[in-house]
Amino acid sequence: MTVLIFVGALLGSMALGMPIAYALIMTGIAFMVHLNMFDAQIIAQNMLNGADSFPLMAVPFFMLAGEVMNAGGLSKRIVNLAVAAVGHIRGGLGYVAIVAALILASLSGSAAADAAALSAILIPMMIKAGHDGGRSAGLIAAAGTSALIIPPSIGFILIGVVGQISITDIFVAGIFPGLVMGLALTAAWFLVSRTEESTSTQKVPLSTVLREAWAGIWALLLPVIILVGLRFGVFTPTEAGVIAAVYALFVSMVIYRELKVSQLFDVLLGAAKTTAMVMFLVAAALVSSWMITVAGLTGQVTAMIAPFAENPVLLMAAIVLLVLVIGCAMDMVPIILILVPVLLPSVRAAGIDPVYFAVVFMMAAAVGLLTPPVGSVLNVVAGVSRISLPRVIFGVWPFLLAQFAVLVVLILFPQVVTGPAALLLGK
Repeated sequence: MTVLIFVGALLGSMALGMPIAYALIMTGIAFMVHLNMFDAQIIAQNMLNGADSFPLMAVPFFMLAGEVMNAGGLSKRIVNLAVAAVGHIRGGLGYVAIVAALILASLSGSAAADAAALSAILIPMMIKAGHDGGRSAGLIAAAGTSALIIPPSIGFILIGVVGQISITDIFVAGIFPGLVMGLALTAAWFLVSRTEESTSTQKVPLSTVLREAWAGIWALLLPVIILVGLRFGVFTPTEAGVIAAVYALFVSMVIYRELKVSQLFDVLLGAAKTTAMVMFLVAAALVSSWMITVAGLTGQVTAMIAPFAENPVLLMAAIVLLVLVIGCAMDMVPIILILVPVLLPSVRAAGIDPVYFAVVFMMAAAVGLLTPPVGSVLNVVAGVSRISLPRVIFGVWPFLLAQFAVLVVLILFPQVVTGPAALLLGK
């Protein structure tokens, strides 16, 4: 009965057109009414507690860092370096998109921001070079989701807070799978670009590549500073967000001088709007999360998936399938806030490493950003590039298959996540 109330209240509220945050609050209220314990004060207290979290302070700062990097020239210099390094290869602009996306992922943690920046810069270049617009947009959308796997991923921060898992451990564990995803996208682009008649940029001498690397050195130093600082305990993930934002502001305004004081308000406003949306979702989710615990829904879900509990591979496959299905109709943040508190007790009971679960869960949630009808990253790319959404959807499918393949590998071989993470963390 509790499961039916949860599903019915959530889906019913969404069907009425309520935003996800309000649907989560209504789900909590439905539980309260069912248990005959409705109290408006409980709702208010839980919403305040949901947003009052020190680790969540990393979200606005990484959001700000991403906005500043796009406005201040850091993203542009990374693209220029990638063009100089691999742009001359056949289909080279596609490889440029993948390399630039992986580097940007290590700076901002926001898939939408990275995909928007790359779309504005690279899609016109790719179309001019003879690549199909929809396929180019699909590649950039898929590559942009690497920001959810490579630290500092905002999704990892949310999973760490909701699931009470070490954010530093999740960050480090995401590095190698993120690179594997980049390799899978590279292989997919290699295959599909063979069918196109396209031109490449002119090969440049090594001195030019080094010059572009030197021009972008300030941008390239940021992920090094963050990862080294986290690895050796110099600062927490929250403090890393502050460092990233301040560093990006300093480089953009003092070193590159592309971000003017007059532009600063718009940059801060953009970061504030995105942060407000995420934080309100988190606050609303704690209402339903608290009621999930009180109503005993976690225990019922554990009982439902008990047949899979003895086989961790089957359990993770079932979880991934669930996330993929829900990801077609729901964005990443609510998926994390709704499912992680429900699934994590079962994962721990089955003896699965929570850090490994977080990485695989995030990889599956990232796929949801590329699947209609929600597909928020697809919508961002379509909007920025002015390519119709159906063309982008058609163009993204080879890269979706590549990401599915990576998910299968991660499910069958957990060591792909746990092995490099243990090595990097010194465990």
